[in-house]
Amino acid sequence: MKKFNVGVIGIGDISDVYLDNLKKYDIVNVVACAGRSLDKAGKKAEQHAIPKAYATSQELIEDPDIDIILNLTVPAVHAELTMQALNAGKHVYSEKPLAATLEEAERILALAKEKGLYVGCAPDTFLGGRLQTCRKIIDEGRIGEVTAATAFVVTPGPEMFHPNPDFFYKPGGGPLLDIGPYYMTTLLSLLGPVKSCCAMSKRTRLKRTIESEPRQGEIIDVEVETHITGNLEFVNGTIATMITSFDVWDSELPRIEIYGTEGTICINDVDPLDGPNLFGGPVFLRTRDNSRWNEVPRKKAYEEWEEVKVEHSFNEISQEKNSRGIGLVDMAYAIRDQREERASGKMAFHSLEAMEGLLKSAKEGIFYHVKSTFNRPEPLPVDFPRNEGMKTTY
Repeated sequence: MKKFNVGVIGIGDISDVYLDNLKKYDIVNVVACAGRSLDKAGKKAEQHAIPKAYATSQELIEDPDIDIILNLTVPAVHAELTMQALNAGKHVYSEKPLAATLEEAERILALAKEKGLYVGCAPDTFLGGRLQTCRKIIDEGRIGEVTAATAFVVTPGPEMFHPNPDFFYKPGGGPLLDIGPYYMTTLLSLLGPVKSCCAMSKRTRLKRTIESEPRQGEIIDVEVETHITGNLEFVNGTIATMITSFDVWDSELPRIEIYGTEGTICINDVDPLDGPNLFGGPVFLRTRDNSRWNEVPRKKAYEEWEEVKVEHSFNEISQEKNSRGIGLVDMAYAIRDQREERASGKMAFHSLEAMEGLLKSAKEGIFYHVKSTFNRPEPLPVDFPRNEGMKTTY
């Protein structure tokens, strides 16, 4: 089996789960990492048994032994480093977002096409067992024709728990662009491309007080909209409503619901952040047979929902231990087999355009017509390989 050598740039906390997971797969081999200093890179290399450590991203990108760059740097430099890697002839898989602006993201895709290289992008949670089960229900026609959807992620704001929440309230941050990509990508993976969108938004407070240590009591400025309500019209005719907010103290809203002519899929959690940003969790289904409208008085909210068995892999419900990186692994197989990757740069670009379109709509009071498109990713096979000596043709 062909192996692809991977070099990792950006070795903060998020890198550990990637590096732990990539060891499980025969098709990729992490051979180098780079951080802000050689000392830091060396410690990360030693921790994960990585052969090479570099003091700078540029040194790693220029390494002729590397086939794929895993870009885990901060969003502000995603585009710059991805472009450098593409110019060096490397395929790239990036953490979200693909770039800080649409213009930068467009240049990335154009350069990748020119060079004949692959660009993949997180989030890859839509490849997890929960959302792949939702995809299977839809593809099998169990809820009939999909007509509408909702996606809700509402919290009181990251200053409640994050040690350095400033960047959430700077340009490029906010609830839509921070956690919204998980929800937008979920909708795109299930429903396909967006045709148009519109939104309203507000900035409830101009200043926030940090409530977490070590900066408890410090005041930070709010420079972005903190409550966005939007509507999305998909090419397939589905209408979706999306709410993202840092202004809501609590909620009983489901994270995602998909509505069809014959039934409803529901993703609901006790924890308000346990939605499409996790790989696993339960999937609930209601059809005409167990609808609460069949009798009066109606049943309680979660009586007699069918919990659909999740047969796919990658069904973790932990933020610390999860399957981040399966998008990169799938991209490696795609490069080998010359097919389209599932967590594609085109879908990440479309997601970014749709979210920017919502913000533009809210600011200017217009409908935004989405210009880009992408191919809805193929379902992930149930037996997508873990490193158990399994050989594969994917």
